[in-house]
Amino acid sequence: MTAVARTRADLATLRSDVTRHGTLGPVAVVMTMGALHAGHVELIRQARGRAEVVLVTEFLNPLQFAPGEDLSKYPRTFDTDLELCRAEGVDLVFAPSAETVYPSGYPSGETMVTVSAGDVGDVLEGHSRPGHFDGVLTVVAKLLHLTAPDLAYFGRKDAQQLWLISRMVEDLDFDVEVVPVPTVRDATGLALSSRNTYLGPQDREAARALSLALEAAAAVALGGTPDDVVRAASGVLSETAGIDTDYVALVDPASFAPVAADFEGEGLVLVAAQVGPTRLIDNAAVHLGKG
Repeated sequence: MTAVARTRADLATLRSDVTRHGTLGPVAVVMTMGALHAGHVELIRQARGRAEVVLVTEFLNPLQFAPGEDLSKYPRTFDTDLELCRAEGVDLVFAPSAETVYPSGYPSGETMVTVSAGDVGDVLEGHSRPGHFDGVLTVVAKLLHLTAPDLAYFGRKDAQQLWLISRMVEDLDFDVEVVPVPTVRDATGLALSSRNTYLGPQDREAARALSLALEAAAAVALGGTPDDVVRAASGVLSETAGIDTDYVALVDPASFAPVAADFEGEGLVLVAAQVGPTRLIDNAAVHLGKG
């Protein structure tokens, strides 16, 4: 039976209960904003494969939405999300209110201490969504403290977010292992996202261009240059009707810095685009060099 906690006190009590009734094996957390889909299911299943106790957090974090973004219309499907968690054997769902997570009041940035994402938080997604990653890291830090897991599972689709969370855990000495999980895609190659529900049929067809752009980048990477990789991905996006490209970038996955012109080795191609009413992101690893 999946327990549900809404308050900090309930979370502490229920977490203690499910841990005590287990064998005191590892505790894993999967953090979500709700509107769960097959990508979240894969995170939960990966967590279940290693952990004795699996917690899912469901919190639509206002701190990571800028004015004018889709906070008000973001899909809210708690009842069906809970049924999915029960079907997957989740032990505890923590679904707090904003007042529970931010007890001093809605974070205005004037009095609340937040986590800074640093320089990497200001580029790519951070450039397009100023302050976004400060909000992400702040809530992840709070939820790690509240849930106290041994393992925390995050999807590779949000590559910049994953890199920043991993660095925060390392730099600020959190006692947790961050576990990356490969991106889950639909039959067309589109990376799963809760925001895909905004896509109409024509938008969904156009959105395939993101994964096709990554395939084109990978095809020229071996034996090609970083410029070849970026041009290949950019070309697919620019030739697709209904796509408004935000960025195409090739970075070193170890540092998230742009690669040099003579770079060889494993790189990470990142794409972001507006497709109809929806902003989508995707990424893929590529190998540059002679072999």
